[in-house]
Parts: sequence; structure tokens; C-alpha cells
Amino acid sequence: MFPPLALLLPYAATVSASVHIWPSPKLDALEAQRWDQDDTINGFSSFVQPCTFFIRGNEDGSETGRANGPDWIRTAYHDMATHNSEDGTGGLDASIRFAEEQSRPENAGTGFQNTLDVFVSFTTRHVSLADLIAIGLVTAVENCGGPQIDFRGGRIDAAEPNAPGVPEPQGDLNAHIASFKKQGFTQTEMIGLVACGHSFGGVEHKPFPEIVPELNDPNNTLSVQHFDTTFDFFDNKVATEYIAGTSQNPLLVGANDTTNSDKRIFASDGNKTMASFADSSELFASTCASLFARMLDTVPKDVKLSDVIDPLPVKPSEVQIVLGTNGKLQLSGVVRLFNVTVDDPDRTVQLLIDSHSGETTTTTLALDRFSSAMGGRVQSPFYAFNLSQDVNHVGVIELDPAKGIEKMRFNINGKVEDQGGVGFKVEDGVVFSETSCITTVGATEDDDPVAGRFDIAVRTGLTPTRVFLEQEVKDSINRTVVKETDLERPAQPVSAGDGAYEIWSIQVNDANTYTIGAEIDGGKFSTTDTHSLKDLSACTPTKRRVWHKRRPGA
Repeated sequence: MFPPLALLLPYAATVSASVHIWPSPKLDALEAQRWDQDDTINGFSSFVQPCTFFIRGNEDGSETGRANGPDWIRTAYHDMATHNSEDGTGGLDASIRFAEEQSRPENAGTGFQNTLDVFVSFTTRHVSLADLIAIGLVTAVENCGGPQIDFRGGRIDAAEPNAPGVPEPQGDLNAHIASFKKQGFTQTEMIGLVACGHSFGGVEHKPFPEIVPELNDPNNTLSVQHFDTTFDFFDNKVATEYIAGTSQNPLLVGANDTTNSDKRIFASDGNKTMASFADSSELFASTCASLFARMLDTVPKDVKLSDVIDPLPVKPSEVQIVLGTNGKLQLSGVVRLFNVTVDDPDRTVQLLIDSHSGETTTTTLALDRFSSAMGGRVQSPFYAFNLSQDVNHVGVIELDPAKGIEKMRFNINGKVEDQGGVGFKVEDGVVFSETSCITTVGATEDDDPVAGRFDIAVRTGLTPTRVFLEQEVKDSINRTVVKETDLERPAQPVSAGDGAYEIWSIQVNDANTYTIGAEIDGGKFSTTDTHSLKDLSACTPTKRRVWHKRRPGA
């Protein structure tokens, strides 16, 4: 196994010169999903930690032999394998979600739907299902002993199924070479990609009874014949056991030689590639890192991916600014310091708030939590924007609404972090007002509110082209899109915040979750804080809706 940090630079050099400038909503969301792998808000590495975890395994341990990580890796390859490098169609675009693709013989088994069932709940307007499939492979490999893999974002979920593309085990060598060539990989790369993918997982009896018999193993009740002896962990044993002649890989030594596709692929260059992998775990790891990244970047020709998403060394997150009922602006959030000692008692983190009037206020922040990535090889503390220094509570910082906030900076042990002088800009021109309230409660105390009023505070003198509510919804093919509902500027707006803001209001007749959007000076802006009637208090006076029973025949 390669050294744990062989492919990860120390903190001082971790972040490349190409990191993006915060805020950038899409890149910020992708960066969090990729680098805060076990964070309580963004991460899903808990689904592959421990690496033996299988989401469909019974609690009594009666279903064993499978793990989520191998399913995530297989899902990424099978989704990508529809790519046609000649015409640029297909690729990693989440077309595997369509029943038509999952019903094909090349996609037998329950692993794809098991995987998608996890990922779909993490999709947002900024993070597509296709991006999550890619991040899923990165998370599975990195958290189970594998190398750091470059990730680019911006994949678009397909609107329809793609053509078949995954070579099946019974295909001959020429068919496999042709299939991988169509995907964009050479014969040598085919050997490497199969070996890398088969460092994890195996073949299950139920979907492939012609390849794997019932194993009758109480420790492997699903009868999964594994590709190597460490099926849930990345290492080069898929190569060392092959070269040593001890492999039990069912696609190497299966009773039916017709389906021994790995045997034909691995030996197709006289075992040169596999021997080099067996001789050097470092070579195997670096090759897999490169090939996995290539695979993830294989997308339809009209999709333009971002640069490699490197972690921001200092990154604000969960930043919210609202106008309180007391007329003050209320700022809350956290800041993440990437890959530094989590509980350094000598570290001082200060938030510097630069107002529109040019004044700067300073607040010392408290340690709130930490996230990790790469199986704990990277750990990052979060410091909260609060005044109480209570690590169990994220409070708010109150600001003079007239002065407001233009940008943030952070002073960490005497060094000011400000993104090369631009600072961390905060938009306070259009914010949610806590004067919002429920006008009609549900029929019972357990029911959601029926109706309410959202008050949006617009800075006096600001002339937005539009102000609107945003709601993330699913379209007809289950992609996340944003539905916008415009507010109208009142003829005589109510003043708030000692005249610094005016209130625009809109009636809301559901308990869905909304963000706020605005078009200002030709640009479009969205808040990151979410709001729902369920989070509000009742207006005064309030009424409970009375449900009348219909008379018979009425």
C-alpha cells in the first residue's frame, strides 16, 4: 500500500493557484461535497465508513459479502461506458438512472439503484446527480485506502437513456478492446482501468449465476466471489494475486472460460502491465488516480467541466444574513480551515467585518465542529460566527443595518486571509426579514402551517430588476430545477431597520422551503439561507383553519 499522504501535499501547499474565489455558489457546493466528505451537512462518506458497510445488509448480519464502495465505483463506470468518442455522445451523465438502462443485461444487479437511492437526496441546483456519481467514486476510493483523485464539476444529467456501452464478460478480447476504444481508452488503459476498478468488489451469484455458483459461506451469504482478498479496500492485490497465480477472481478462474474476461484482458499485453502493478503499489495507485480521473471526465461533448476543484484554504460556509425583528442585521455562519490541526489550543480565529461605511469590527470565533476526507487523512475545523464562545451553539452577530456588511476577512494567528485582497464579499441588499409570520395555522398542532407571509427586506435606494422566491423542485425526468415566484414592489413600502430597508411581502400558501433571489445591476443573486413557514411564529392575531364536513349529498 502506498504511504497515506503520498499524493496529498502539506497544508501550506495543498491549495493550488487555480482555486476559485468565494462566493461562487456552484463551485462552493461542489467543493464542500468533494472535500467535506464526512461533514454532517455535506458529506456522505458515512455510507462507505466502515468500508465493509452495505446499505441493504440486514441488521442481523444475514446479508454479507457486498459493500457500498464497490457499487459506487461500478455505477460510475457503467454510467460513463455509454460514451462514444467518435460522435461525443454519452458518458458520465446519470443516464444510468433510467429504467431502460438498468434493465439491460450489461447492468444486471441491484447496485446501481442502491447507489442512486443514496445520491439522489444530495442533489441540488448546484450539484447534479451525475456530479454526485463522480464524487461517489472519489469518496469510496479515497476513504478506503485509495489515492487522491482529481475531481472536476459541472456534469449535466441526461434527458434520456444512452446507447449500450458496457462490454459483457462473454465478449472476446477484440470486442473488449473495441468497446474501450469507443469510450476513449487504449488497450493498456483498458487493462489498467479494469484492474483499478476490480481492486474492489466481486461478482454476485444472484444476477450472474452462470459465473458464480452458490458459495454456501456463512460469512458471505450473498455468494459474492471477490476479485481479490481485500474486496472492500484499495490495494494492488488484484495484481499481486493474479501474477502469483493465487487469485480467485471469478472473471479469471471461473469454471466457464467464456466469461473469464479479466483473464483475456490482463494477459493481452503478455502480462506486462499487471506485472508492473504487482511490482509497485505506488505505480498502481498513481495509475488508478489518473485513470479514474479520466473516466470521471468522460462526458458528452457539449458539457464543459470546471477546472480541478481544489479545497479553499479558508472558506466561509452556511453564511446567513437576515433582518431581525429588532431592526438589526443578524449575521451567522462558520468558517472552515482546510487540513489543519483540529484542536490547536493556541489558534486564534477572528472575523473581520468591513461595513459599507468603511468601518471594521472584529469578533473572535469559537470552534464548532470538524470534517474529514480521505478516510481521516484530511481534517478541517469549523469556527462559528458567535459571540458566546459556546461550541454547542452557533449564534448571530448583530450589525447596524445602515452600515451593513460589504465583505469579511479572517485573522488567523495574526495572518489576515482575504483571498488576495478581494475579501469574502457578502450581499446584504436583499435579505429575509424575521417579521415574516404564519397567518393561518394547520387544523391541528401537528399539521404544517396553511398560509403565511414572507417579508423580504430590500436596502433603501437599491433598485433590483426583480426580487423573487426560489424553490428547488424536480422536473419531469427527476432533475433538480429552480421555480421562481416574483414579488411586487409595494406602492408604499414599509420602512425597516431605521430606514435602511423597505419591506416587500408575498403570501405563501405551503410549507415548502425557499431561498430568496434578486436581479441587481444585470447580475443574479441568491441567498444561501432557506426559509419555510414551519420555521416561523404566528402573526397576531392568528386563526386556526376550521375544516367543515360536507353534508351527505352536498
